[in-house]
Amino acid sequence: MKPVLPVSKLMGAVAVVVLAVAFAGNDPVRWALAAVVGVALILWGLRDLLRPVRLAADAEGVTVATGFLGRRRLTWGQIERVRVDRRSHRGLRSEMLELDAGDAIYLFSANDLGALPEDVAAALADLRVSA
Repeated sequence: MKPVLPVSKLMGAVAVVVLAVAFAGNDPVRWALAAVVGVALILWGLRDLLRPVRLAADAEGVTVATGFLGRRRLTWGQIERVRVDRRSHRGLRSEMLELDAGDAIYLFSANDLGALPEDVAAALADLRVSA
């Protein structure tokens, strides 16, 4: 994961605080909203700094990050499908790596993976075949 993304989230939290100080005045609703947004951005940025690896794979299976700091180990037998989900909406294209484990679907962006989802899908296919 690129370090610029979590740092940007933390800078966004600082910007929210600065804007709240500048414009909230005595309005408790604005202060509460600024606090919620600021805390959410801090937690989101910290998650990226504390758990930068969202997906790890080896010959036995994969480990995926779940929640804030959780992990789940999936064997290759538990994974029903690995595919790249491509969508285009209003001129914007997005690609996500999708791991279907039957009871759960895990989605990873290029930022989560640190590589293109298509390249990761190919590497996972190679690992799965060799297992």
